[in-house]
Amino acid sequence: MKKCITILALWSLFITGAWSQRTVTGTVTAEGEGPLVGVTVQAKGFTLGTVTDIDGQYSLTVPDETRFLVFSYVGYGSIEVPIGDNPVHNVILSSGEDLNEVVVVGSRGAGRTKLTTAVPVDVIDMADLVGNSAQTTVTQILNYVAPSFTSNTQTISDGTDHIDPASLRGLGPDQVLVLINGKRRHTSSLVNVNGTFGRGNVGTDLNAIPTAAIQRIEVLRDGAAAQYGSDAIAGVINIILKEKAGLSFNVSTGGYFSSEIPEADGNVDGENVQLGVNYGTNLGKNGGYFNITGSFDNREHTNRMKEWRGQIFAGYNNPDYTGDPNDDITEAELQRRGLQRSDFNMRVGQSELRNAGLMLNTALPIGDNAEIYAFGGVNFRDGLATGFYRLPFQQRTVTEIYPNGFLPEINSNIVDKSIAVGLRSKIGNWEADFSNTFGSNSFGFLITNTLNASLEAASPTSFNSGGFSFAQNTTNLDVRRYYESILSGLNVAFGAEYRLENYQINAGEEGSYTNYGLASWFVTNNGDSILINDNKGPVNTVFGPNGKPRPGGAQVFPGFSPDNELSKYRNSVAFYGDLEADLSDAFLVGVAARFENYSDFGSTLNGKVSARYKLSDNFSLRAAAGTGFRAPSLHQINFNSTSTIFVDGVPSEVGTFSNDSRVAQLLGIDPLKEETSTSFSAGITGQIPSANLSITVDGYVVDIKDRVVLTGQFSSSISPEIANLLQQANASKATFFANAIDTKTRGIDIVLTHRASLGNGSLRTSLAGTLSDPVLGQVNTNNVLSGLENIYFDRTNQIFLEGAVVNTKFNLTFDYTAGKFNAMLRNVYFGEVTEATNNLDNDQVFSPKIVTDITLGYKLSDQLSFLVGANNLLDVYPDMNIEANQSGGRFLYSRRSQQFGANGRFLFARLAFNLQ
Repeated sequence: MKKCITILALWSLFITGAWSQRTVTGTVTAEGEGPLVGVTVQAKGFTLGTVTDIDGQYSLTVPDETRFLVFSYVGYGSIEVPIGDNPVHNVILSSGEDLNEVVVVGSRGAGRTKLTTAVPVDVIDMADLVGNSAQTTVTQILNYVAPSFTSNTQTISDGTDHIDPASLRGLGPDQVLVLINGKRRHTSSLVNVNGTFGRGNVGTDLNAIPTAAIQRIEVLRDGAAAQYGSDAIAGVINIILKEKAGLSFNVSTGGYFSSEIPEADGNVDGENVQLGVNYGTNLGKNGGYFNITGSFDNREHTNRMKEWRGQIFAGYNNPDYTGDPNDDITEAELQRRGLQRSDFNMRVGQSELRNAGLMLNTALPIGDNAEIYAFGGVNFRDGLATGFYRLPFQQRTVTEIYPNGFLPEINSNIVDKSIAVGLRSKIGNWEADFSNTFGSNSFGFLITNTLNASLEAASPTSFNSGGFSFAQNTTNLDVRRYYESILSGLNVAFGAEYRLENYQINAGEEGSYTNYGLASWFVTNNGDSILINDNKGPVNTVFGPNGKPRPGGAQVFPGFSPDNELSKYRNSVAFYGDLEADLSDAFLVGVAARFENYSDFGSTLNGKVSARYKLSDNFSLRAAAGTGFRAPSLHQINFNSTSTIFVDGVPSEVGTFSNDSRVAQLLGIDPLKEETSTSFSAGITGQIPSANLSITVDGYVVDIKDRVVLTGQFSSSISPEIANLLQQANASKATFFANAIDTKTRGIDIVLTHRASLGNGSLRTSLAGTLSDPVLGQVNTNNVLSGLENIYFDRTNQIFLEGAVVNTKFNLTFDYTAGKFNAMLRNVYFGEVTEATNNLDNDQVFSPKIVTDITLGYKLSDQLSFLVGANNLLDVYPDMNIEANQSGGRFLYSRRSQQFGANGRFLFARLAFNLQ
């Protein structure tokens, strides 16, 4: 750290006065309105810029050779203004299309807009959506406004109940790179190992970033590993934090008012309260700023299970019963015991969450030539989810503790921290950006209302099951120069990156993972249990009421043991180069290359070429092609644990073993290597100014080889040695991470926007859609796995890949503003999905649905506004599961293949205060 401070200090001394410059000032106003706050003002060809203050005023020191200033603002047209010799430039922005918003991601050249980039980029005005949307988190908002983005809250999926997996263009959560202010964001420490979309993937927790801290989000819908490195196979999400001065806060409250809420739970559930406060102020007169955001969210659980319809054995906990104890209990007997079937219900819906966060974004000019900047934050989240109900007659239940069974609880404690510090400067005609970004995520598990069945009546009812953490430190040096006199403009960029990562697994308390009645059993193909070795524990195995051995460890989430515990490091070094040339006023060509070396698997070299050709002033063709890669995460290389997994309603203790384990060696599972990809995209962009209409259409193909997946479940019946190894891990089945498959994804994205005057106001209409088609290619197996291909990459995994997530999605939005009144109506079409199951008899396709959102807002004063609205106004639900997929009434709606969730109508109200 001392070395970094010394370097920054020396650099700042060196660059002061490094080039001749002048200061340009002025005021930016909206046509027919007043001053605009937060307008981006940028010297064309350079990255040093500023934003307008509360009075719409700006002051920007620029190099003498600067010829144009670029003014841009979300919802208004961007314009270029020649500087000449005039030091004052007052600008009026006209209401225009968002497609003219200047973007940062996708091009290292400055001043590109969505219409002039060679690759598709969506710009989402989060500052506006936070005030006018029915959604409250980053993933929810993006799911409804960005068709190529998909994310849903999961249920009954352990840690994944608390962090929503997200994808771009139908690819995996770990194949999209997330940046904040252009800097790489760390991933979560969670590996999705349960039965959800994104199984086996490690994603980024977008909801750890307060929505109130975000100015806009740029979504690059194109492979960009040659520009940004690992993970950017599907694209890049760049989150731009707020800079502007002022004070704002908003408070929202709402809940689900749905016809499907069980009667016993009342008329409303899933109550939500969100508070966000943002404060910003200017620092100095040269574009410095300080902006800080605080947020708090409280989300209650939902439940859509109405009544357990499965078998309840008549003889359980009833020694006086004279009939067959395996008979189904009668309603009269239930009533005699003071019970009803709903007492055996589980909780199927969103988990409870308490979330508090703080986010900072600041920059301080050093003289006129450079600035030191910093951003980062901390987020604390406590979650409470539940698992499958443990029925009283199962070997997982001890009736002396829970006479009628129990619903185990998973309490999560998630801490997310990040800080980035950097120096942006200009040395001669070169711009440089030196930065260091650190981020960490930790995940701890406390299991309550549970037991360790192998301890029988002596078992505690809560356990600390341990957890895991991930930390990442990234140091970047980025250098660029714009040559205005070469061709019609040439941008040269190059840089280097050093990244250090650490992944840890921390053991829980002894009772959370130990089987105190341990003996080693070999389960044959016909289901018989044969004792093969009992020297690892007591001779007398503890058996449950059905005559089978009781499982050890905490029910629902067995803890991590000292054998699981680890701390693994790796580092990577990267170098990149990027050229972007305007060969003429119409023809733009870009070339990028990146070399990267990882300490654990070697090096990779990737490249990309892109082009844009202007057919006219208003229409352009664009295309890009490139190679990419994704390094297997440290989590995937090292994660090992045992957990209870339900497949088609049948529970199993499943061990996830690392690739250097003896079990992996016996099955011929190879060490992980990088995924590689080739991608191609082509499209057309255009606008018809006279009609206030803009359109972009882009098609793409992404081929991925050696894609890392979590395999299916190998049983202990393969061999006695494997059975013994699994039993030592408290497991009856085994899974592994493997470079198992090749895939191809094709698709098309469409975006149309239109503005029109209507009555005394303006109407903005947008239609955006995506159609994607992910297809499984080759399954990469070996001789040892011959005949086991259907386990190695099973049918459920294939459906997760191809059909469990929405591949067709369109949204049509009408946003009307007249004076103090605002109204928004949005219809989102969610295409069909397929139930993820290994059982052919359980096949089911869920038909497309349309979800309607509406909001109505009114400005009570210049500073205060009020909004009411609904998400899923018409209380639409997915198709109900067929009987075979309901698991005795547990799941009326699919928990594995989700279109838009199954919580129904959400009604809310929001009060917002803005003092700018």
